[in-house]
Amino acid sequence: MEFGIAIPQTYPDTARIQRFLRRAEEMPFTAAWCIEQVIGTAPVLESVTTLAYAAAITKRLRLGIAVLLIAQRNPIDLAKSLSSVDVLSNGRLMVGVGLGASSRHYPAYGLATEGRVARFRENLEIIKRLWTEDRVTFQGRFSQLDNIPMQPKPVQKPRPPIWFGGHVEAALRRAVELGDGYMGAGSTPMEVFLNDIKQLPPEFPKAKRLYLAFGDNLARLREWFGAFYHKPEMADQVAVWGSPQHITDEIIRLKEAGVNLVLLHPVFDEEEQMERLVKEVLPRV
Repeated sequence: MEFGIAIPQTYPDTARIQRFLRRAEEMPFTAAWCIEQVIGTAPVLESVTTLAYAAAITKRLRLGIAVLLIAQRNPIDLAKSLSSVDVLSNGRLMVGVGLGASSRHYPAYGLATEGRVARFRENLEIIKRLWTEDRVTFQGRFSQLDNIPMQPKPVQKPRPPIWFGGHVEAALRRAVELGDGYMGAGSTPMEVFLNDIKQLPPEFPKAKRLYLAFGDNLARLREWFGAFYHKPEMADQVAVWGSPQHITDEIIRLKEAGVNLVLLHPVFDEEEQMERLVKEVLPRV
């Protein structure tokens, strides 16, 4: 089992982010990940920009996003931005994609809500082809490309790995069909996630974001969930908090279920909690 750590992306402070990432490089984490929230009241840094910043601070950690709502993005611009991050990080990018649970913000993007799964699949195909082909010709329902080039290509060949989010059965099928791994959302309860991954092939890579906190900190978790999700009660349903042994036990449940990567996500006092995770939890796992 590998461990990733979440970049402190909400309520951002550049000095704190720099300290955090430099310290994370010294620890037994394999990756640092972002979350994605473009529209919202909580102050959250844009994910691709944050990874470009992280690429300049780090040298070893892989850099991931979970997950980009690619049906709401221009696929050509996104392919270019992500390829640039892979180049700037010397091939350390991991890309998480998802459809999203709701289409309520589509009108703000000038998008119709109809055909959003088709748009998602089409955008993903365009991104993959721009990464791997010299010139792309594509006649789709939403985009038409005529001999379009894009440079530079990603450092990773044939392309950066793509991890899928999502919860419904169709999303799990798309993960296996089109992706390289499955990432369970932090907002998905543990029991639901463990049941979901039974639908995946045993050998298919699996990961889970785990919102967590040491000690009796449910009130602070509720405060963060209220700001980010507008659902304070979600903390009670999905977060893991309490003693080091309790957090360890929850991670061991994931390990026993065949999860390959756990994305550890403290949402406050991130530097302090990262230190405690390395000293008090990871050795027990």
